[in-house]
Amino acid sequence: LSNIRKIIAQNMYESLANTAQLTLHTSADARNILKLRSELKKKMASGYAYNITIHDMVCMATVKALIKNPEINIHFMPDAIRTFTNVHLGFAVDTPRGLMVPTVINANYLTLEGLSAKMKQLAENCQQGNIDPEALKGATFTIPNLGGFGIEMFTPVLNPPQAGILGVNTISHQPADLGDGVFGFIPRIGLSLTFDHRALDGAPAARFLQGVVVEIERFEVS
Repeated sequence: LSNIRKIIAQNMYESLANTAQLTLHTSADARNILKLRSELKKKMASGYAYNITIHDMVCMATVKALIKNPEINIHFMPDAIRTFTNVHLGFAVDTPRGLMVPTVINANYLTLEGLSAKMKQLAENCQQGNIDPEALKGATFTIPNLGGFGIEMFTPVLNPPQAGILGVNTISHQPADLGDGVFGFIPRIGLSLTFDHRALDGAPAARFLQGVVVEIERFEVS
């Protein structure tokens, strides 16, 4: 085994052995963020410097929801719960060496463009193998994304002492009431929230996840 595989294996084993993990699944209407993505791609053709992705928008929506639901933006310690005022956002990066999770410190102070640029830079550093080890520490919440692989639902594993991790799934068309007696299919993006039930009960976890849905469906590009 490579050193990084040994570290990943140990961390995953300890996570599942020492926490009470529960996963909630839902989805959000993706019509809004798909429309914004299309508009931003057109702006790129006119010189707009940022390649804003669906993932970037979901991450920003999650940061906003974490600020409004600080009870999940925490570290669960042996004898205390540490609540954070700011969001230090970890996100999973698939590299030739294995999974890495760099951290965007104080993500709640960044614009959408700033968050996108920071995440892309950290991901590139991970891919090239020159990431600063300090950049892999300090996250208060993590987001892995398997939507690009067509995954509809999964159970992400916590990164203790974090109490929550949000898996982002693929966008699929699902039946919906379009109003006035009309039914059709709309694109919805799947979301899978794993939380530590020692630190958080089901209702506040569900409220946070619903908050992410609201932020996605009402997302605006300033």
